[in-house]
Formats: sequence, structure tokens, C-alpha cells
Amino acid sequence: MDEQLNHAPCGFLTLSEDGTILAINQTLLKILHYDKDLLIGQHVNSILTVPARLFLQFYFFPLVKLEHRVEEMYISLENAKGEEIPVLINAILKREKERTVLDCIMIPMHKRNEYENELLLAKKETEVALKAKHKAVAELETTLKKLEIQKEALLELNQENQNYKIETKKELELARIIQETSLTDTINNDQFQMEVFYNASGELSGDIYGIYQIDPYRYGIILLDVMGHGISSALITMTLHSLFQRLISAGFPVDLVMKELDSHLHKLFHNNEEARHYSTGIYLLIDTDKQKIDYVNAGHPPALWQDPDGKQFELCSTAPPLGTFEGVVFKTNTFTYKKGGRLLLYTDGVDPLASNYLAPLLRKTASLPLCKLKEEILTCLHNEKNVYHKSDDESFILVDLK
Repeated sequence: MDEQLNHAPCGFLTLSEDGTILAINQTLLKILHYDKDLLIGQHVNSILTVPARLFLQFYFFPLVKLEHRVEEMYISLENAKGEEIPVLINAILKREKERTVLDCIMIPMHKRNEYENELLLAKKETEVALKAKHKAVAELETTLKKLEIQKEALLELNQENQNYKIETKKELELARIIQETSLTDTINNDQFQMEVFYNASGELSGDIYGIYQIDPYRYGIILLDVMGHGISSALITMTLHSLFQRLISAGFPVDLVMKELDSHLHKLFHNNEEARHYSTGIYLLIDTDKQKIDYVNAGHPPALWQDPDGKQFELCSTAPPLGTFEGVVFKTNTFTYKKGGRLLLYTDGVDPLASNYLAPLLRKTASLPLCKLKEEILTCLHNEKNVYHKSDDESFILVDLK
């Protein structure tokens, strides 16, 4: 055998017409793990698998006889170890030395099979991935539809909330107007001169005041600060307002007015401790004829009285806030005054830090009209807001007694 053919990179085999092995190259012997002497003269079936033997018998040899050649036929060899070796075979029938022989070239297909298997595996994995992708896309589309439905629902809900917000704002604005309408006007005559300031931190306030002329000489001034400054506090101020308006206008004594307000709060929250609110308050009954002032301070910031000569004293708290403890005795305090004195009542929103800036300010502005003192206090409040960013209801009442 030609040396190049003997070591060619493919198997070479020469068969007789009946399939006897006449020649075999070294490459094929190495693939089959056989010695040349063991195969020469043997039938080709000795190196074929059983299916391959049947295939050659019924298909390969008839085709060779018919067409004198076979191209790219796929069969399986079996080596000396019993291992199956897939090969691609090309064969040609020819005459040689007065005999007919069949030259065959066999190319092992191990790598191709591996590649095909990998391709099949990759194809299967791709199909699985594609199926998963389609499933994910379907789920995403379903989720997207659900999100669209939820989005529509949220938009509808948002619109409802916007409508509710607008209606609520209108209602709160109306409530604010009603609350401010309940505040009494200032009284200015030859005995009284007044300035008031009232500012809610939100739409509604927990502060409320009332100023009443009971008779030609007596005046009632009350200032309350209900805990909190929201809707609940504003509602409570309105219930207290109707009560103190009736009591003060009727000329009830100071201690009785505060006692009734205290009882009203206890009855209001008798069955619901969680809703309980309390209120600080100060009520003054001023008699300009007798030049005396009766007052009760229930947990409220001390009012300031300043005599015409500049002497000051505080109308400090003498009882706990209204609505805190049942059975509290509200003792009336009384002092006489000189004409020309000045009075300042305020809620804790006016001096939340108890910095006592009001007393010096009151003394400093003793010779100024009330409107100037009011401007000074408002300037201080504005400055405090910028420094401490506080937000609370603010109310104060200024009175000059002539």
C-alpha cells in the first residue's frame, strides 16, 4: 500500500466483491485496535456492528453493484474492544488485476456526532428558553394588563381623592369663617380701648376668645386655648363658645363660669377617654365703676397687668386646665386697679418658649398707643417664626382701662 495512503488522515479499506478484506491502511487499524494480520482475509462483517452488517447486506452492496459507487453513507464499525465507531463511508468499485475490488474511505464521525449532539442540545435548550421567554412575555402581558387596570383604578381613586380634597378644603374654609364669625368684636369707648390678634396655624384654631359688655360698668373677657389646633379642637371651642357666651352675658360670677366650662368638658368626654381634650383658659370680669378685676386662670399663660406708673404683676394660674380633674374648686382672685393701666392676655402660641419678652415689651411701650404695642408683638412673633419655625395658634388681647 502506498505510504501516504497507509497513514492518510482517514481509514482506507479494499474489499473483494463478496466483502472480504483485501487491504487496510494503518490509520483504520489504529482506529479499530486490530493488527493487520488479524483482519486481512476476514469478511468485512468482522469490523461492523450487527445493524451495519444488515445495512451493508441489504443496501450497500446492491447499491455498489448498481451504481459502482457509494457516497456519504453512514455506518458504524466495531473495534476490537467492542466499541462502536460511527464513520462516513465513500466507496468505488473498480477493476484491478482481472478482479473487481471495492475501495472504501472511512472518516470517523465521533466529533461530528458530538457537535450534532451539542447542536441538538443547544437547540433543545434554545427551544426551552424560547418557550420560557414566550411564557414570561405572556405573564408580562397579563401583568401589564393588571397594572393598566390598577392604574385606571388608581387614577379614578386619585380623582375621587382630589374631589374629596377640594370639598374638604371648602368645608374647612367654611368652618374657619364660622369659627372666626363667632369671635366677638373689640369694645372701644370712654372706659375701654382694645386691640386683638387672632391667627390660626391651620384652617381651624384651638384658640377662642370672647369680649362682652355685661352692663354699663362690667366687662367680661375670656381667652381659651383647647389642646391641639385641628378640627377636633375647633369643634370643642365652638361648644365652649356657646356656653361662655350665655354665662358671661348673663353676668355669672367668674368662678361659676369656669366651673361650668370645666363640667361641660367632663360631660363631653365622659364616655370616651381617648377623645378627651382639655383647655387652658383665663376669664376676667372687669368692673370699671369699682375699678376692680375678678379673674380665674386655669392653667393658662399668666396675663400681664401694668399700672399707669409701670408697675407690673402677673395673673398667674390658680387652677389646673379645664377638663383635667373633676371636682376642682376655681377660686376667684381680685385686684383693684388705677385708671390708665394696661392689660395683656395671650395664648401659649404667642410666647411658646416662655421667654418673657412680653413684660419688657409692655413696659417699653407704656406711652405708646395699643396699636403700636400690637405691631411690636407681631414683629416679635414674626422673628420667632423665622428662628424656631414654630406653628401654633396665636391669640392675644390688649386692653387699656381709662
